[in-house]
Amino acid sequence: MHEAGKGKELAARILKYIILIFWALTTIIPLLWVLVNSFKTSEEIVKNGVALPAAIQFNNYKTIMSYPDLSMSRAFINSFIISGSVVLGVVLIAGLAAFSLGRFRFKWTKYADAVLIACLLVPSFATMIPNFVTISKLPVRGTHAAAVIPQIAGNLCFSITLLTGFMRSLPDELDEAAIIDGASPFYVLTHITMPLSRPMFATVGIMVFIWSYNDLLTSMVYLSQRSKQPVCVILSMVSNMFGTDYGSMMAAIIVTIVPLLVLYVISQEQVIKGLTAGAVKG
Repeated sequence: MHEAGKGKELAARILKYIILIFWALTTIIPLLWVLVNSFKTSEEIVKNGVALPAAIQFNNYKTIMSYPDLSMSRAFINSFIISGSVVLGVVLIAGLAAFSLGRFRFKWTKYADAVLIACLLVPSFATMIPNFVTISKLPVRGTHAAAVIPQIAGNLCFSITLLTGFMRSLPDELDEAAIIDGASPFYVLTHITMPLSRPMFATVGIMVFIWSYNDLLTSMVYLSQRSKQPVCVILSMVSNMFGTDYGSMMAAIIVTIVPLLVLYVISQEQVIKGLTAGAVKG
């Protein structure tokens, strides 16, 4: 019986790894295909899109970075300004809201939780028109803030839900001991709750940054000036500008996703820790 149980456990583990490897390959292979083709000419790609380049050349990257109408360097700056501002706003507001919902008990707490879950079910397209009308009447129209404010609002419910669940998993005795010693709620937040919740704050910040960085629709709706548009909008213009220049299109894709890959590689440990730390209470 014991040997049979070990055999089933081994088979289940092998099956799990097979599924995970297959899932990883579905992501890695397309990425490698784009990377390889970014070093090839359009003629080579059309002739054989899966073959290695005859000679590695960086002309596609030079074309993308030097094209005057694209201004990739400015687009990257805009992306970091917008996404960084969104992360700061979401972390600050969601952190305060999650602290009040997760560390205090009110009679309306369960209703607040229900409202947060209900808001998650509302598609962003449903609020696009009223948001646009509101932003167009504010002095932030045409600035980076015109895209930052809707993105902060759109990411709050999810972030508050994650942070609230994590903070509720923290022992109540920590807060009680600090309050008995005369600590204020703000002190408890800044010196106890936030340091213990650092993995989840890091996870929320990274996920919000990635979503904001890739939010093409919001940027196209609220930012009409080319000098204010982030890199995701510039990438959408590449197909129109370069048409059948597939090599330049591949290079533009690689240039766009490199910051996200670097960010995730650096912070993947924090993401995993944040998503799993609050899974078990105690």
